[in-house]
Amino acid sequence: MLVNVGNRTMTAKVLLTEQQISERTTELAAQINNDHPKGETLVVLIVLHGAILFAADLVRKLNMPTQIETTRLKSYAGTVSSGTVSLAIPVPDSVAGKNVLIIEDIIDSGRSLNFLVPKVKDAGAKLVRVATLLDKPEAHETEITADYVGFYIGKNFVIGYGLDLDGAYRNLPYIAELV
Repeated sequence: MLVNVGNRTMTAKVLLTEQQISERTTELAAQINNDHPKGETLVVLIVLHGAILFAADLVRKLNMPTQIETTRLKSYAGTVSSGTVSLAIPVPDSVAGKNVLIIEDIIDSGRSLNFLVPKVKDAGAKLVRVATLLDKPEAHETEITADYVGFYIGKNFVIGYGLDLDGAYRNLPYIAELV
């Protein structure tokens, strides 16, 4: 597959298939179902826009009462992190006193989650856990550990299944890496 990146064309190859993503999402949901206190509502805080597809598939497999909320961070320009994180949509007040599961698409540098997790705690969350579809440990610039990780991947830029390149390619049913 050819992908337009600025003024050049790059090749993207499938890294994770739709089936692999589906199977791993089912496994993660089973872990979350096992870990969450029975009968308690879980506030699912989806980090827009990248985590929408992963969150939709994951939440449908959870067997506890859920409340879905969203937030939005900004940190990327093209294929490169800007180095700063800002909150485009604030953390909702509804997290106060609740168990919260932040659903993220990818942990790259780690700056986004190191920015967001304290904000959720400051909003009064009782317990904060993180589920991410992808984690790039080699790219971490800060200490960050997710409670639930779908796949560990290398440092290449990835698109598809919610992950974008300047707003494009989110609708791919698989994850591809730029090579």
